[in-house]
Amino acid sequence: MPTYEYRCNGCDHEWEDFQSIKAPPTKKCPGCGKSRAERIISAGGGIIFKGSGFYQTDYRSESYKKGASADKKAKENASKENASKDSSSSGKSDAASKPAKSSD
Repeated sequence: MPTYEYRCNGCDHEWEDFQSIKAPPTKKCPGCGKSRAERIISAGGGIIFKGSGFYQTDYRSESYKKGASADKKAKENASKENASKDSSSSGKSDAASKPAKSSD
């Protein structure tokens, strides 16, 4: 449920009201009691769109980034070593590993 900002045209009192989207706008001012309140356009919730995340809490600390980078490099090195071992240990030619064609 959003928070709406209101201002009274009678006494210039401003306040916020937590309402459902389907709820009608508040008309009565809590300051003076007159029915001269109107909903005003506000800045909103203050979401920060910066970097790859959407919220400020999505950003990682520098120590986490360094650890993740080290893990990524270690995995890349391990996969390169496994690939070089597989290619050198197979020793079979491509023709020997393929099945022979049948003649019909």
